[in-house]
Amino acid sequence: MADTMRKPRTAAASRRPGRRPESAPLAGGHDLGAAVVDLETRVRADHHLSVRLWLRLLSCTNIVAAELRRRLRDEFDCTLPRFDLMAQLERAPDGLSMSEVSRRMMVTNAAITGLTDRLVRDGHVERVDDTADRRAFRIRLTPEGRRYFLAMARKHEGWLVELFAGLDDGRKGQLRDLAGDLKRSLRQG
Repeated sequence: MADTMRKPRTAAASRRPGRRPESAPLAGGHDLGAAVVDLETRVRADHHLSVRLWLRLLSCTNIVAAELRRRLRDEFDCTLPRFDLMAQLERAPDGLSMSEVSRRMMVTNAAITGLTDRLVRDGHVERVDDTADRRAFRIRLTPEGRRYFLAMARKHEGWLVELFAGLDDGRKGQLRDLAGDLKRSLRQG
């Protein structure tokens, strides 16, 4: 009961002496960690290291995704799911079936249909007949959609470089390699 009554700790309150704060202002004055209550506030010293690792990974993912969502919305009037769908289509110039997109993005066909409808309305995606199956169609980027996506992709990459600037390339490589080890371990189940 006492755990539920405890005040969540802010990023500033959880700093250890001599360590860089987890929150650092970004260009434009945005501070991703200022007084943020995230999933890690649930962690206690008696939690298993695996639980603490999971919450740390999830918190980092949520912080980065929230910032990418905000920037895509503000600069391109686009959502992260629409960006992700366009990224899948950019890698498949001949287009993809709805079920292929659904599988790649790990969401339902209904969700893909909604995203596709909006992108078709905006002129960024088109539906084309599937030459292998006359009953089906494929979706692909229009030339305008490809230009729009590539402009976003360039900015998106720059934003990620900025967001991860607190780590040098060596540490980023180590973190990527460790995450790769974890991914392989999880897939082997």
